[in-house]
Amino acid sequence: MADFGYRSTALEVVEGIDLTGKQAIVTGCYAGIGIETVRALASAGAEVTMACRDESKAERVASDLNAELGTEIVSAALDLGNIASVKAFVTSYSNSHNKLDILINNGAVMACPPEKTSNGFEMQFGVNHIGHFALTTGLLPLLKQAGSARVVCLSSTGHFLSPVVFDDIHFENRDYDPWSSYGQSKTACSLLAVGIQDRYQQDGIEAFAVHPGGIMTTLQRHMSEDDIQGRGWVDAEGNVNERFKTVEQGASTSIYAATSPELTGKGGCYLEDCAIAEVVESRPEMPKGVMAYALDKQAATTLWEQSEAMLESVS
Repeated sequence: MADFGYRSTALEVVEGIDLTGKQAIVTGCYAGIGIETVRALASAGAEVTMACRDESKAERVASDLNAELGTEIVSAALDLGNIASVKAFVTSYSNSHNKLDILINNGAVMACPPEKTSNGFEMQFGVNHIGHFALTTGLLPLLKQAGSARVVCLSSTGHFLSPVVFDDIHFENRDYDPWSSYGQSKTACSLLAVGIQDRYQQDGIEAFAVHPGGIMTTLQRHMSEDDIQGRGWVDAEGNVNERFKTVEQGASTSIYAATSPELTGKGGCYLEDCAIAEVVESRPEMPKGVMAYALDKQAATTLWEQSEAMLESVS
């Protein structure tokens, strides 16, 4: 097995892997680990589409990366908080491509104030899970056409904060808490990988949930400086805690999930630090591993069914 771990970078993980002729989509990728994910895929020869809410920003990043790498990365508009936008992206991409080899569901919001998507879903669940559910299911025909496709769902140790609360996902009957909301959305991301694997492995599709690690990016934009300092993520001078990863390191496990031959036949699991995480029944003092409820097949089935019903409600 390759000797990758906590400090490995995305470019190290993809070194020696040839993705020539592979089609890839990365969501929410004009900042942070998304850029490094795109860089690694493109540098290995993949034809990458950056699917982002702010297409102008994505266009600038794609242009810069193409100039640097000599690649042909393209950008496209995708608002995960708007199902019509997701469907429009799926239609456009499907009209211009005959397969999809790699889908990395990278885009996310974290700890935002109480807000609804344009379709009325709680914002974090709506963007982090429902948007990606609509995208993934819409692209299934192209994933099947690849013959051997990978879907990567970015989860987080945030999943330790909450299972999916199926009887009140959208906080209609309980007080909104930004971290509980984030936690259940990231549990849902892990369960989406389980659901995809369970339903479509026979079609050559393998799915993995990924914890990228702690990285200071724009994901923290809804947090105050006091909150960030209070959690020990940065000190009073703004220095990032040494346990945090760089963006290059933060993208490594996504790239490992998307490309490593070591993972063939092992879909449906949760990865961290370029390895399969240990399943735990209770939250450890230092969050590491994956809670059993985030890999529970019955919960994955329930989530899939409820997600389908949510999409039908806005169709």
